[in-house]
Amino acid sequence: MNVKTFVKKYTMVIALVVVFIFFAWWTDQRLLLAQNLSNLLLQNAYVLVMACGMLLCILTGGNIDLSVGSTVCLIGAIAAQLMSKHHMNAYAVIILCLILSVLIGMWQGFWIGYIHIPPFICTLAGMFLFRGIGRAILESKTIAINDQNFLNTFASYIEIPGLDNDVKWSAFIAGIAIACILVAVTAFNRFKKAKKGYKQASAVSQFVKIAVIDLLIIAYSWKLAHYKGIPVMALWVLAVVFIYAFITSKTAFGRYFYAVGGNEKATKLSGINTNKVYFMAYTSMSLLAGLSGLLIGARIGSVNGDTGNSFEMDAIGSCFIGGASAYGGSGTVGGVVVGAILLGVINQGMSIKGLDNNWQYVVKGAVLLVAVIFDVVSNKKTGKAG
Repeated sequence: MNVKTFVKKYTMVIALVVVFIFFAWWTDQRLLLAQNLSNLLLQNAYVLVMACGMLLCILTGGNIDLSVGSTVCLIGAIAAQLMSKHHMNAYAVIILCLILSVLIGMWQGFWIGYIHIPPFICTLAGMFLFRGIGRAILESKTIAINDQNFLNTFASYIEIPGLDNDVKWSAFIAGIAIACILVAVTAFNRFKKAKKGYKQASAVSQFVKIAVIDLLIIAYSWKLAHYKGIPVMALWVLAVVFIYAFITSKTAFGRYFYAVGGNEKATKLSGINTNKVYFMAYTSMSLLAGLSGLLIGARIGSVNGDTGNSFEMDAIGSCFIGGASAYGGSGTVGGVVVGAILLGVINQGMSIKGLDNNWQYVVKGAVLLVAVIFDVVSNKKTGKAG
């Protein structure tokens, strides 16, 4: 792999490294404090979760869901009122809210997939509709969430008695375990491909890449060990990321989303139900938006009419910054994760430095524009753009 190919393939990873080093220097290394690195994950958990669902929508042809921020507000409002006003069991509330999220997604997926209403118009209507219902349920108030079972499910930290004290050794051990698993999985996959005679990257380049990732994981887990340990929210995020990475890369159904975005007419002629693909994309997106509503409610400890405001922009931005094509048909969960972390580092770095909120919008907008321009120019070079 020559330098030009390497830079093009890992553009956003390189950008993430450069941005992280810059903000670490600009904030006098305050970004590297254990608490700030832990908060980096917690403050961007909702982005990581929703971006995975948004990727499926974008894959179908550059479509987006504008209603996810409002869905976050609506589901958060329902959860808060059921627990604070009606004293409903926290676990029953979680299940009910996730079911309602799926129903909202099915509602939008039906109009988009089977009635063929343009996704932009349908989800724009949903953005106003769900936000209005959410504010009505909240009665224009801020509702606190005090149910300890609910908070423990999403916003607590893992602590193992006898092992964790001032230093949360469980976090560091978990980091080492994950690093070892990555090496083992990589070696197993190489062995399996070699046995079948598949062409693959050189062992040196692949294991160097894994070694770098492992070092970052171990370093991050060491930082977590010196704060409060592993946040439960991280487990939710990892579960969503791994499930969606598996679906998009290892299942036939996951490949349907790429096929629809690549050429919908050819996909339909090949016997794939494209209506169902759209339906599932928006149902999935709404489910993750509902989960994000629960995560945000637990992290902040309250819900109001502005909860989830502009969250859809963060999710969409993470996808495009992470390499998802504006035309659909290409993009990966790994790229989306990089995009979300890049946005998170920019947000947190500017907040630590105390940069004016208006300029924060300017910087995020500029980063998104550059990412999309890069995608469009690359597509024109390969003949994908019209």
